[in-house]
Amino acid sequence: MRLTLEHISKSYPGVKANDDISLQVAAGEIHAVLGENGAGKSTLMKIIYGAVQPDAGRIVWNGTPVRMKNPGMARELGIAMVYQHFSLFDTLTAAENIWLGLGRGISLAEVENRIDAIAHRYGLDCTPRRPVHTLSVGERQRVEIIRCLLADPRLLILDEPTSVLTPQAVDKLFVVLRQLAADGCSILYISHKLDEIRSLCHNCTVLRGGRVSGRIDPAKETEASLSRLMIGADPPQLQHRPAHRGEVLLQVDDLQLPGDGEFSVALEHLSLQVRAGEILGVAGVSGNGQQELLAALSGEDRRARSAAVLLAGEPVGALGPGPRRKRGLHFIPEERLGRATVPVMSLEQNMLLTARLSEASSRGLIRRQTLRDQAEAVIARFGVKAAGAQAAARSLSGGNLQKYIVGREILGKPRVLIVAQPTWGVDVGAAAQIRAELLALRDAGCAVLVISEELDELFEIADRLQVMAGGRLSPPIARADATVEQIGTWMSGLWPQAGAPPAPPAPPAPPAPPAPHHQESAHVAA
Repeated sequence: MRLTLEHISKSYPGVKANDDISLQVAAGEIHAVLGENGAGKSTLMKIIYGAVQPDAGRIVWNGTPVRMKNPGMARELGIAMVYQHFSLFDTLTAAENIWLGLGRGISLAEVENRIDAIAHRYGLDCTPRRPVHTLSVGERQRVEIIRCLLADPRLLILDEPTSVLTPQAVDKLFVVLRQLAADGCSILYISHKLDEIRSLCHNCTVLRGGRVSGRIDPAKETEASLSRLMIGADPPQLQHRPAHRGEVLLQVDDLQLPGDGEFSVALEHLSLQVRAGEILGVAGVSGNGQQELLAALSGEDRRARSAAVLLAGEPVGALGPGPRRKRGLHFIPEERLGRATVPVMSLEQNMLLTARLSEASSRGLIRRQTLRDQAEAVIARFGVKAAGAQAAARSLSGGNLQKYIVGREILGKPRVLIVAQPTWGVDVGAAAQIRAELLALRDAGCAVLVISEELDELFEIADRLQVMAGGRLSPPIARADATVEQIGTWMSGLWPQAGAPPAPPAPPAPPAPPAPHHQESAHVAA
């Protein structure tokens, strides 16, 4: 047996993350660990990787009991891990981050060559010399995956590896994982995507409340039965009523911005409209200009001409985030820790990031009770699992932190809400809740713009869709008229061009005696 966990327990103040957990993983086995947000999955993986020490229990590696002192020891044994919250140095390049974990005896140039080779082989696009701080969440995830593949692991731990990958990239990754397993590598796979677990994994351990609640063969289960095992009930069904579209609240009019740095994407003639009472979904592969568009819409990038971004008809392209927020535009970035929240601050203190000063302060003094009440209201309404409003943001699981962030913005009653990757790494129950809240916000008259790499999510909640590729935006299309295959094609930049003439009818066949003449016909991309 490659890995055996025996009676592992781990407690934090107010929370028992792991409670007497045992599991086994054989050589060449792909083993899923399934559970809702806060069930203890990530803590258990960090214990295996040596990043967290258990309070009780032991780890047996290849038949020998070991005390996993730190991640360095885990790597020496052949264990590699892709964290849900990435462990990359922002100021270093992708190659330098990977180089740090490979030990001495290999040059940076050789690392860059190996990154190029493995990225090409597995279809994981990566620019080795690009600084990490310029990468989107999806691009950072590719760096983490490539770093692990270069280490030639005997046990690979993947914590939500496909949460921001496109369907095509997921298919390629699964080919890689199956080949690794066939070569004898064991894989521990955490995902909230039940269809992935059913198609990829050989066995599955289900956690609920920090304890093992079941051991199953996922191929013999349905997505509904897996959901019940995970959360104890069926996830709520979304009610997507027809949109009642009102006035245009957010408009982008021929937005053009040169790249702000060597690795940024230039925005080319972008136009979109979001009306009150509708959700516009923007699909696309990471690194195609989504970050640059979000910066221009939120006010972080104020280089656009003023009339390029209109909020309820008012030019705001030159305004910063604060003035736009006062006009009702709220923004949820994709990076939870460090941008949407300050990791070391409590949930109560993090309310200050988006609070109205008139509510949160009086005569220059912060109203802590008001902030505490607001944080507790978010915790209660959105079912955030946390040790109260005083809990630090970094102490929450990824899904619970996302519920807090989304809840904080929704309770702020936005007129326009822009949200990136709303359910990244969130369990099925929490994802359904977040999507339902976005739909309810839409029904209340808010204009919602969702940028997501989850096509299933966009097809579930959006009223209209656009695709971003190469710094350009496709024409809008009603969700009811779109297909996944069509949107996948558009993600390569292959969409109909506005104003292109329709293809002319085929010319009649010429009479037989004269030589036929040739006429070129126009072709319009489907």
